[in-house]
Amino acid sequence: MRKKTFAAAALLAAATLTLSACGNGGDDKSPIAVVSEESGSAKAATLLDQPFEKPDLVLTDTHGVKYDLRKETAGRPTLVYFGYTHCPDICPLTMNNIAVAKKALPKAEQDALRIVFVTTDPDRDTPTELGKWLKGIDPQFIGLTGDFSTIQAGARTLGISIEPTTKDKNGKLVSVHGTQVVAFSPKSDEGYLLYGEDATVDDFAKDLPKIIKGANP
Repeated sequence: MRKKTFAAAALLAAATLTLSACGNGGDDKSPIAVVSEESGSAKAATLLDQPFEKPDLVLTDTHGVKYDLRKETAGRPTLVYFGYTHCPDICPLTMNNIAVAKKALPKAEQDALRIVFVTTDPDRDTPTELGKWLKGIDPQFIGLTGDFSTIQAGARTLGISIEPTTKDKNGKLVSVHGTQVVAFSPKSDEGYLLYGEDATVDDFAKDLPKIIKGANP
């Protein structure tokens, strides 16, 4: 684990170094995954001296019901990730890593933990599509969708940059988004840990019991 003090401006700058463009290549077989060399510098958690305030996000869950992130996760250990269901690599890998680590926890701890996946591609990720995708990973995971500008603003408060889904020169849809996972303490409701895309199942498995207690890994 690394310990760093991040100012807001520095985090926004760092976020631009961890953007990933995900989509289908021109041959429909090889995915596009453009990742900065800097993105692999953090192997596990970075402990923040200046934690993030939990985003004031009210979106729609996979049941079509309004979900107030602050209210629904208050006092609960929470991991938040911004991504999208059509991502061919980083998003499903990250969520599956968390799911495998979560399943190693005692049932009571699994039930206490909140894993929130916020789509960066709301036009395609409807509540139904999100629900189908997350059910295949972990039925307890929470999927949120809504207005893109609202999602983008919420991500920005965590130093995570996301861009609207666009088409590349071959007409393929590409989504560009930061790949950080933010862990929120159940004690303070603040985001005090950052995980990069290189975080493994073992990293999450080692840290989740401490996150659930609001302790530092």
